[in-house]
Amino acid sequence: MEDEEWELCNDDGFVYKRKRRRLDAPPPPPSEADEEAVEKRRRERKKQTLLKLKAKYESEILQWESLSNTLHSMQQHTTLHPQPQHNQNPSLPTTSSSTDSAGGSLVDDLLLQVETQEAIIRDVSNLCDIAEAMCVKREEQFKQTLFDLPIWASPLELMQVLCDD
Repeated sequence: MEDEEWELCNDDGFVYKRKRRRLDAPPPPPSEADEEAVEKRRRERKKQTLLKLKAKYESEILQWESLSNTLHSMQQHTTLHPQPQHNQNPSLPTTSSSTDSAGGSLVDDLLLQVETQEAIIRDVSNLCDIAEAMCVKREEQFKQTLFDLPIWASPLELMQVLCDD
């Protein structure tokens, strides 16, 4: 009776006793209904994944269209309000009164140019902020996909899940 419960094991010269393991019958082969259920679950997971991907791409397209429309409106604004170009000819003699009025209009024109450039810089800065926010959001989504990965107990389970997808 004692010999039936224990067995001798030789592991590279290290001999020891251990309890005999029961040999369980192999599991029955999966039936057709089980295979159909597995296939149906796989298709459903695939469908859900594709729907999520579609929604993600649609939202990204909307963001890019918004940025594109903003850029086009900025371009139209600059074409409708062109910056005045001033060519001064120093060889022309001027009087002091005409110099004062020309200097005043020159200052006004330069002030207008500076204000226009400030508006353009502000618009470009806003676009950069939007693009940076999109990049940060994309990076966070990528990080979250890595954090959401399940932890498998064995490599066999991991391979099965990877093969199913």
